[in-house]
Amino acid sequence: MTNQLESLVESIKSKVRALKKKSKKPYIKMDKSSSVKVEIRSKKARKLIDKTLKLADRPRKAFRFLNTLSWSRSI
Repeated sequence: MTNQLESLVESIKSKVRALKKKSKKPYIKMDKSSSVKVEIRSKKARKLIDKTLKLADRPRKAFRFLNTLSWSRSI
């Protein structure tokens, strides 16, 4: 009984080792197309516009936001 168990364990170990040795094929990283880059830029711009509009709806905070923008651009 123990012999059978030992042989079973050894066969499982060898199968696991064989699976570990199989190297996965490396994938080729694709560069972003120009249309994807434009889409990413437009999403970022849309987020910035939304943030600015949201802040513009609150006059006190909008004033602070605009001051930080003008200050950071002057540097």
